[in-house]
Formats: sequence, structure tokens, C-alpha cells
Amino acid sequence: MNRTHIVVTLAAAASWMALPAASPAAEADYHHVHLTTSNATEAMKWYTRYLDCEPLTDRDDGVDCFGTEVVFESRATLGSSQRTGIDHISFSYADLTAKMGELASVGVGGSGVRLQRFEDGSTLRDVPGLFKYGFIFDPWGTRIELVEDSDTLGFHHIHLSSTDPDTTLQWYQDRFGGEPASLRGQIDGLRMGDIWLLAMQHDGGVPAATAGRAIDHIAFAVASLDPVAGELERANVQFLEQPGVPEGARTSAKRAMVDGPDHVSLAVVEAGFAGVVSKMAEVTDITTERRDYTVPRTPWGTPDFQGVWTGDASHGIPLQRPDDVGDADVLTPEQAAARRERGTLGSIWGYEAEWRDTTLGYVKSAPSRQVAMIIDPPDGRIPPRTAEGERLRAEARAARQPLPEGPENLSSWVRCITRSLVQTPGVYNNGFQVMQGPNHVAMQVEMLHETRVIPTDDSPFVGSDIASWRGDARGHWDGD
Repeated sequence: MNRTHIVVTLAAAASWMALPAASPAAEADYHHVHLTTSNATEAMKWYTRYLDCEPLTDRDDGVDCFGTEVVFESRATLGSSQRTGIDHISFSYADLTAKMGELASVGVGGSGVRLQRFEDGSTLRDVPGLFKYGFIFDPWGTRIELVEDSDTLGFHHIHLSSTDPDTTLQWYQDRFGGEPASLRGQIDGLRMGDIWLLAMQHDGGVPAATAGRAIDHIAFAVASLDPVAGELERANVQFLEQPGVPEGARTSAKRAMVDGPDHVSLAVVEAGFAGVVSKMAEVTDITTERRDYTVPRTPWGTPDFQGVWTGDASHGIPLQRPDDVGDADVLTPEQAAARRERGTLGSIWGYEAEWRDTTLGYVKSAPSRQVAMIIDPPDGRIPPRTAEGERLRAEARAARQPLPEGPENLSSWVRCITRSLVQTPGVYNNGFQVMQGPNHVAMQVEMLHETRVIPTDDSPFVGSDIASWRGDARGHWDGD
């Protein structure tokens, strides 16, 4: 089946100023949708695995979804696409019940597939004469409608949210073309090649701007940008980005960004535009890069490392060296960023991704490039257990009850008593506060908010008949 070449990109914001009818842009082709994600590499894997898209062969930041390109930009998002000027995108499947069942069986645990339920708790609705439909979210906040439309399988439509849907659709037709049509006689829209551009009534005020949200913008392609830009300027359309070849562009084709109706950012690109190459921000990997450092001191002369620290940079480092990294001393920055993103996705389960400390970009340190937590032995692997160790492990497993009879059968972590003695970096609540006195160091962890006070003098240990969840430690200073 011949499909119009389409690209989807999520990334900008816009305001709308009306144009007089007909401009050279009316000869435009729909080009792409641009999505904002915290990691393009993992986004490509997600859309390939769950929505049956294919990685692009000539670039590393997008997928081909049944003839439609979806392009990803790696940066912190300002939030979901829902209730913005571009509320959602849509995919059509021949058997939606089976597809939704497949996604429901995966759930959110370890994958980030979030199903949106209707008021009655169901995930699907069937509109007579139209089709079945339901909604999911990708892990980065893009709302996705899944429909069962045998007339258009694959990438199905882009759904705008508008204060005046009819006027909005007319604006797009006048500027970028498309054929007015009715989707199964029930929903008016524009037919642009093999996909639909639809607009729904926005309830409650004005749609939020798309800039920086999960669906950042959509794009249209023209043969030559300069004459089109001139027409837009004469119509007083506000340019978010003047026409030109963007920094890092893969080709010499120009791009401009303009405001569309309902705060939708729109890209107008020349034929041959293939996006830009994103560069990772220059930040320090505090776990593998060392710099000169003057040790601060307390008034009583010991090294002073009081403060609130975070394990965000180390989140995602596995305990043992993975088999697929070979003999590498450190990961590449790209590998490290993708690894941390996998850890974030794998931890979403019952929570929104926005709850995760690493999702919102508060921490500016780079993801750690350290290969594994274990550095000795040199192979980074836990030595094989002894026969006695295997026996004890088997006994512990056998003693576990599949369903707890009461709180006593739950772990100390579940009961919020203690996490463990050894603190490994987590995906959330990984703050760590250090406080010092002349004869002690106190360490409080954010997870469960427990504090461990460690004397640094020669005070005696507590008696053997006194037990403590975290033991009775003593510390000493070994230089700086």
C-alpha cells in the first residue's frame, strides 16, 4: 500500500494568527510529528516493541510507523500531550481487542505501557457505525488512541484540540492542503494522504501550548521555504524560528517554526529535511571523572562532607558487570543515558514517570558511565556460591510464603522499618544527608527516612543483649 511519507516530531509551542486564504503553503505535504522523550534510544525501542514500528535506517532518532515517521528529541518534557493543542496521535489495528489485551498483559511493570480507563473501568469502547477505540500513554506522556478502522490500518490520525474545530480545520486546509472528508460519516476532518487530521472541541478555556510538551509539533513540507515564509510574514504569522538551516541539520534543507491555531507549534520544512543531530549536554560524570579538590574542614579539623547528596548519577548501575559490555572500562555517554532510562522505565509500575527523580531533569550531573558496582574481583562478577551458600539460599526461598498472613510476614522494607544496611542507588527517594559533630557522623537516607549515627571516638560498643536493625557501627578518619 502506498503511503504518504510522514514524520512525527514532538517538541514546541505556538500561538495562532489568522492568514488570508490561499498561500504557496497550500501545496504542502504533511511531513512529520515530533515527540519529546527523555531518551530517544529507549523511545525507539518502545514504539518498535509495542506499536509495531520499525527503526529508521538512516538516522538514530526515529521510527517508521507504517509509512509515518515519528521522531524523538531527548530532553526533559514539560508534561503530557493531553489537553494541549495536539491532544493525541492514533494507530489502527485490525483486532483492537487482541491488541489492547496484549498491552494490558504487559502492564506498566517494567515497560511503561499505561492504559487509560474510562469511567466504568473499561479500556475499550465501541461506537456504532464508527469503530472500537481506547487510549494508552507512552512512558513520556504522549497520549495515543488505538482504534479498529479496517479502512486505514497503521498510523491513523493526529487529533487536535481546539476552541473552534471547524475554523481550525479550515485554517490547515487553506495553508497546507488536504481534502475535507468525513470519517465514517461521523467525524469531520482533513484527509492528508493516508492519514487523518481531526479536531475536537476543547472543553474549559484554551488548550495548553505544545512547546516542550510530549507532542511538541507537527511539520509540513514545501518545495521551497522562502516564498512560503514571505506569504506567512505578510499575513502577520508569528515565527518561533526564522527560516534557515538548523544547527546540526543532516541536510541543507531549511526549516521554520510558526504559531498555529490553539497554541500548536508547526514546522514548515523544505523537501529533503531529515532532522538535526542532537548532541548530549557537556556535563561531568561525577562517578568516573575526577578533578582537583580542596578538602573542606569542620571547625574541629576533620574533613567536612556535610550536605544533601543524591544517587541520581549512579542510578542504573548494575551490581555485576553485564555480559554485553565486554572488557570496556566505562560505557559511552549514550550507553549510560540509555541504561538509566531503562531503569526509570522498569520502575514505573504503579506510579507516573513524573514521580521519578531522574525524569524531570533536576540533576545536572551525567548518568554514571561506571560499568558495574563490583570492582573487585576485576571481572566485576560475584564469585560462585559455595555448596553451603546454595543450601541456605534454597532454604530461604522455601521459607517465603506466596501470600503473607500478616504484617510480620512482610519484609522490613515493605513495613518501612529499614531498607538495608548497604544503600545502593535507587530510581527515586535516593537523597542522602550527612551531618557531623566532633565525635560522630549521622547519615539519613531519604528512603524510609532512617538515620544512622556512627560514633568516631573510642566509645564502647553496646552490650551483646541489645540488637539494632542497622548494627552498632564505629568509624575513624583515614586521612582525607
